[in-house]
Amino acid sequence: MENIILASSSPRRQEILKSMGIPFQVIMPNIDESSFVSRSPSELPEILAKAKVQAVARSRPQKQVIPWVLGADTLVVMGGKIFGKPKDHQEAFEFLSALQDKSHSVITSLALYNGRSHVTSVRTATTKVTFAPMSREEIEWYIDTGDWHGAAGGYRIQGMASCFINKIEGTNSCVVGLPIFELYDMLKEQGYSLID
Repeated sequence: MENIILASSSPRRQEILKSMGIPFQVIMPNIDESSFVSRSPSELPEILAKAKVQAVARSRPQKQVIPWVLGADTLVVMGGKIFGKPKDHQEAFEFLSALQDKSHSVITSLALYNGRSHVTSVRTATTKVTFAPMSREEIEWYIDTGDWHGAAGGYRIQGMASCFINKIEGTNSCVVGLPIFELYDMLKEQGYSLID
């Protein structure tokens, strides 16, 4: 299998690629995500996933052949409001207080650039996540685990937050940040085979 450039430093995305047996290298995209915030929450993950791929492709030497670049972006949205990565304990507490006892959407978009055909394909997955009611003490306990650091919405579904999630409509891998079915479908469409 050919090497794929992953335009993300997310350890979770890297774990998923490893579990699928896909060889990859990480190159962080140099983009200012704050310049895209005026877009609607439903469009933003796709726009950011494509922008990450384009930034990495442009950063490579001109004569270098870039076979594959994969970008991804995940948003947590509830009531039209985006819950990004909390900047501190207080914001993590505010996010989890708002999400507890309610349902929200996790939207993850993938962009895959094929350097031979110069085609970028995009897929988006949405999963609905419902938190059980949480007491102040439970929220503070979760925040003290540190599991919220760098996580959209202030939680990681594969961590201790799973204690409080009582319903998922969609896939876990979408919430983790790399929806496996959509990734496989894109790779297959572009002629990248996992079964050769």
